[in-house]
Amino acid sequence: MIHFIYNPNAGTQKEAQKKQWMASLHAIPNSVIWETTKPLEANEFAKKAIEQRATKIIAIGGDGTINEVASALTETTIPLGIIPMGSGNGLARHLQLPLQFDTALVRALSGKEIAIDVGMMNDRMFFCTTGIGFDAAVASRFAKGRSRGFMNYVKATVYTLFNYKPIEISINGGPIEKVFSLTIANANQFGSNAYISPYSDLQDAQLEMVSIQPHSILKAGLLAIRLFNKTIHASKKVNIRSIKHISIQYKKGRPLHIDGESLETDTNDLAISIEPQALLVIV
Repeated sequence: MIHFIYNPNAGTQKEAQKKQWMASLHAIPNSVIWETTKPLEANEFAKKAIEQRATKIIAIGGDGTINEVASALTETTIPLGIIPMGSGNGLARHLQLPLQFDTALVRALSGKEIAIDVGMMNDRMFFCTTGIGFDAAVASRFAKGRSRGFMNYVKATVYTLFNYKPIEISINGGPIEKVFSLTIANANQFGSNAYISPYSDLQDAQLEMVSIQPHSILKAGLLAIRLFNKTIHASKKVNIRSIKHISIQYKKGRPLHIDGESLETDTNDLAISIEPQALLVIV
């Protein structure tokens, strides 16, 4: 049986459009629809679907919803289908999945299965990116807003840029260093085609650590351009290296993002690792 897990609060689509989607889902035979009403409920529904011996679980929502569902499916033989309806849709874009509901539904129902790597940040899984510093501060600002969508993310970015100070970290217990941001990438982008690590591969059994040095507001604008034209790796302010595991020392209670979702660090030590080919995804 196919199980759909749908987050109606993802994205900026109108209610009439969402009703059409639901009608399409209800027309699919031998299927169950779970509709979330609160954070972490998608993960709970995925676990229930596993208990009910789902043959396929299809997540409908943004990267946060995808993360919740996928986190329940790692190392099972149940494949994850994705219908991307969020603001950024980073994992779907990396996998070159359709962004329109109807074509994404067809792909999720009939596409092929591949195994992808899964990143770990302490005890939390991530499938696109996780990080601290500027990007986490932007995610925190965006999460506090009332509206979703790309333009609201741009507004949060601009506001943060003028009110932000670089952070201090230590890597593997080494010397303290200042960075503008530190991102660990499994996929090649944050979402919305913002390529933080253009050559990341979901199947190469390694992650990329992207460290951006402190810089001026003017150079931040130039880096933003590079982010969207896939050349950020060419900047002298950016260092990218492949890793399998690493330890980052940072302050507790500071902004952290996991697949775009805003959190706070709950410890002073962030242990990063990778679980190769731990999730089946339909592409």
